[in-house]
Amino acid sequence: MPTEHQSNSARGPFRIYTPASLGDAVRHYRTEAGLTQAQLAERAGIQRSYLSELESGKETEQVRRLFRVLRQLGVRMMLDKVEW
Repeated sequence: MPTEHQSNSARGPFRIYTPASLGDAVRHYRTEAGLTQAQLAERAGIQRSYLSELESGKETEQVRRLFRVLRQLGVRMMLDKVEW
């Protein structure tokens, strides 16, 4: 399921409404950074299998909780490239 960001341009924020759109954004920024799943997982201190599930849009308990909080606050999440 492509996000609005992917269908419109290669720039600008991803609007995150679902686990699938979150996964699309993570995969996009990971590949843009030139990282494999294993490399990103190691840097983030998570299992590669969890990152794979996240990128595939699987609704994990953590993701479900995050979206529940956002819905209760009446807000949406957007991901955009930043320089740290």
